[in-house]
Amino acid sequence: MRKGLRDLVGGVGDGEPSSSSKRKNVYPPIEAFWLPPAEAAPVEAKGSRGLSSKLLQPLKFRRSSEKRRSLKMAMEGKHDPKEEEAVDALREMLFLDCQLPPKFNDYHTLLRFLRMRDFDRPAAKEMFLKFIKWREEFRTDAISKEFKFEEREEVKKCYPHGFHGVDRYGRPIYIERLGMVDLNTLLQVTTLERFVKYHVSEQEKTLSIRYPACSIQAKKHIASTTSILDVGGVGMANFSKPARYLFTEIQKIDSNYYPETLHQLFIINAGSGFKILWKALSAFLDARTLAKIHVFGHNYVQELRVIIDPSNLPSFLGGNCVCSEYGGCLSSDRGPWNNPDILALLQQVISSADEACDYDEEESGLASEDAWLDNRKIQALEEALAETKTKIEALETALEDTKVILREVTQYIDDLRT
Repeated sequence: MRKGLRDLVGGVGDGEPSSSSKRKNVYPPIEAFWLPPAEAAPVEAKGSRGLSSKLLQPLKFRRSSEKRRSLKMAMEGKHDPKEEEAVDALREMLFLDCQLPPKFNDYHTLLRFLRMRDFDRPAAKEMFLKFIKWREEFRTDAISKEFKFEEREEVKKCYPHGFHGVDRYGRPIYIERLGMVDLNTLLQVTTLERFVKYHVSEQEKTLSIRYPACSIQAKKHIASTTSILDVGGVGMANFSKPARYLFTEIQKIDSNYYPETLHQLFIINAGSGFKILWKALSAFLDARTLAKIHVFGHNYVQELRVIIDPSNLPSFLGGNCVCSEYGGCLSSDRGPWNNPDILALLQQVISSADEACDYDEEESGLASEDAWLDNRKIQALEEALAETKTKIEALETALEDTKVILREVTQYIDDLRT
């Protein structure tokens, strides 16, 4: 469950629980700077099946560092100068306090936290440090590498959800069929704690593999998800105590540690009962969240096809895909992140980035040593200056005393003459 009902429980969207009195600025999509006003050029309809030969061939047969840099630049995207200035300032704040791990010294990571806190740098810094602390305590890196969710397929039978294809811009699509959730069965095949770990591992995969793979296929920076929440058949059973705990825990994790990753949420098959609930919920949401959420009844297909090619839409959502070879679309995890050619390119970029990071760390170590020596020199000069200043003040005091004595002697001599 990445961006589904958890967006409607305990605070919708990215960030802390919001209220009508807590307004947040509305920003354009995190990928949108300097792009055409429209949702950009459509991505190849076949999703993970194809990749433009213009991109593949030069990089497949001419794996030069120049080509890798070119690909990395396309994935990085262009930066808004004002946002870049804010990121640099936050980076400096963290670096000077020795609180910026090299792994997260990343423009887009820092930008997410700044956006989440409306570019309030001290607040963004505080949020970022809580994120680092949580990763250490939750052992997030270990979960990404070691956690095995063997019950995945059984879980998906009673909780239909998953990634499937990309939208017309190139963002990954996440789908959740909330009305078909059987929580009792879910708790028989897994535990709430294991499901939360599974969710975190999926979040890590999205940041480290899905977004970069989508960026390679789209040839531009991709950093958010288009989500579809099917609420057809939702009843009070979906809001039981275990369900509320699970959704609230996941919402807290996503809000605090994976901010600004939702592009749009499409709620479909909303009946009259849900629409009444939504009307009450929306009164407590800020403008930023409301701008991302779109609620439709049963006539939603054309709306989805505006942003998603039918080949990337499952048949149960009005698309053309069935993924029969995988047992259904929500079991396929279909997308560019499973394309071997794209993964090979991604590995090249990661390898070159690691080499650059090692070099930067070495240079950073030398720079830190030089900085330490410079600081010691400055400290010694300041100490010497302070000592000299004290001596000068003592001399000035002695000089004033001498002047007083001379005046008294002069007066005494004048008295003797008279």
